[in-house]
Amino acid sequence: MMKKGLVPIFLVVLSSLFNACDLDDDSPNFHFTTLNVVAASFPEVFQVNRTYDIEVTYLRPDGCTFFEGFEVTKTGDTDREVVAIGTVLTDENTACTQAIEEVTAIFKFNVIFTGEYHFRFYGGQDENNDSIYLEYTVPVEEAPTN
Repeated sequence: MMKKGLVPIFLVVLSSLFNACDLDDDSPNFHFTTLNVVAASFPEVFQVNRTYDIEVTYLRPDGCTFFEGFEVTKTGDTDREVVAIGTVLTDENTACTQAIEEVTAIFKFNVIFTGEYHFRFYGGQDENNDSIYLEYTVPVEEAPTN
């Protein structure tokens, strides 16, 4: 008998929990942005069939911008354009520091071709709104044969 009395109370509590959330607010609380790369650290040479951890330093413009990853576009067999991607929180209740800081992230790269790899990292825009790229070329050494 006691169980039947608890069911209505449970339903009232459960429905009040769902009504406490504002389900009508479907506006995004973030947006994606490009982050300016200021440096990348490559080995002097690559070897085929190896994966390398490339240290990439980018600018974090404020405390509400967070690194998400790299967008890599293959423009040729051994040519890559790389953009650091971040998200910016747009919640009006969040206080953001305005300090610019340099942050390092790891870009994993697998070498599958011989020759030279050419990398272009997006570094922002100049005073004429032209894109700036940091360019690196790394030769590939043949894998040693036994």
